[in-house]
Amino acid sequence: MTITRVTGNGGLPMINVSNDHADAVISVYAGQVLSFTPKGAADVLFVSDNAYYAEGKAIKGGVPICWPWFGADPEGKGRPAHGFMRNRMWSEWETRENADGSTTVVLGLESSPETLAIWPHAFRLAMEITVGKTLQLALVTRNTGDAVFTITQAMHTYFAVGDIAQTTVTGLEGTQYLDKAADGNGGTKQQDGAISINSEVDRVYFGIPAELAIVDGALKRTIRITSSGNKTAVVWNPWAKIAAGMADLQDDDYTRFVCVETTNAADDVVEVAAGAEFRLVAEYSL
Repeated sequence: MTITRVTGNGGLPMINVSNDHADAVISVYAGQVLSFTPKGAADVLFVSDNAYYAEGKAIKGGVPICWPWFGADPEGKGRPAHGFMRNRMWSEWETRENADGSTTVVLGLESSPETLAIWPHAFRLAMEITVGKTLQLALVTRNTGDAVFTITQAMHTYFAVGDIAQTTVTGLEGTQYLDKAADGNGGTKQQDGAISINSEVDRVYFGIPAELAIVDGALKRTIRITSSGNKTAVVWNPWAKIAAGMADLQDDDYTRFVCVETTNAADDVVEVAAGAEFRLVAEYSL
């Protein structure tokens, strides 16, 4: 096992992990995994070549963290979409080698006068990252205040695919979803068969199973996603027009990724009591 701390793009601190099972790149800024490459395989994660690496900006790709809300500001106060964790510096709290040869890195961030001015709750947030035969992620929220608070959240993961036209997402057949691309906050629809993507897709799926999969015909591989602590998942691809309007995506990047996000979104609101903690967990494997 080797753990190397380096200065990455934009001068941001990065942690490179290499062990017998896989290699990974973790950005301390944003608490964000940027790369997970099992030995003998291509990277499971996608990061745009146009991604911003600058304080105050979100990095387009890997596993951005949306917290303590997912989507628009729930109180309509003009605060940024997806909360305030994906564009600030975290701290390295722990690294360890595990008996199975995997490597765990724990990044974290605690409430401060700055965060309390944005969101008036005391907290301790940890991102536990275990790099091994699989990539295991746990987003751990601890309420360090004296009153209950509620959150929505996500691991907004960008998965690399060889060709979006040859990619399907399975496991959500028959589930209900909110189609945000088509009708905003309109009624729910039912998923018919596997998800194929040939236009903009922005959907919140409800009552999801514990395992989903991305079947990648071009790279001839299947990425399996198992999760716990969530009742919802989001599937997103911006397609051509929106991708072309995003400066931190190349025009054709939409053909190279699909986001399958482990979420507490929409009505999947988490209540965290004073002194309690909540774990949102995902594991990615080939």
